Amino acid sequence: MHTEDPDYDLMQRVASGDEAAIADLYDRFGSLVYRMAYQTMPTRADAEDVVQEVFVRLWRTADRYDPKRAALVTWVMLLSRRHMVDRLRRARARIKPGLLEEGWSPPAEVREPEAAMVQDERFASVLEKVEKLPELQRTVVLRAYLGGQTLKQIGQELGVPLGTIKSALSRALVKLRERSCVEEVR
Repeated sequence: MHTEDPDYDLMQRVASGDEAAIADLYDRFGSLVYRMAYQTMPTRADAEDVVQEVFVRLWRTADRYDPKRAALVTWVMLLSRRHMVDRLRRARARIKPGLLEEGWSPPAEVREPEAAMVQDERFASVLEKVEKLPELQRTVVLRAYLGGQTLKQIGQELGVPLGTIKSALSRALVKLRERSCVEEVR
C-alpha cells in the first residue's frame, strides 16, 4: 500500500476487485460523471447507461491509473468524456438519413473530432490546475462547473455557509486566472 497516495491505493483496490473500493470510487465520482453525461447525452436513459459503462471501464482499467500522470479526478473525467464522445460518434454512424432530414444535428464532438481532441487537451489542462487548488476551492469548482450544482446546494451538502462557498469560488477563479496568465507568458 502507498499510504502517501490514497487515490493510487483506491485504484489498486478497485483493480483487485475490492467491492468496498468500487463503492468508494462510485461515491466519489458517480454524481460528477452522471451530471456530465446528463448534459451531453440525448436522453436520461443514455446518461444512466454511460455512467454504468464508465464505471465498468474504470474498474477494468484501474490498474493503469498512474498518479504521476494525472490526478484521479482528471483521469476519471477524461475517461468519461472520451467514452461519451466515442458513444456519440457510434450513434452518429447509425443515424438513419430520415433523422438528418428532420433537422437533428449531432453534438459538436461528433461533427468535429479534431476540435474535440483540442478541447480534451484544454479540459485536461484546466483539471490539472483545479487539482492544485486547496481542497474547499477544488471541491466548489468541480461541483459548480462540472457537477452543475448551485453554490447553495454545495454549501448545504458540505455543511458550509454560503458566504464561505462564494469566497472559495472567487479565490479559486482568481488563482486559475493567474495560473493561466503565467502559462501564456511562458
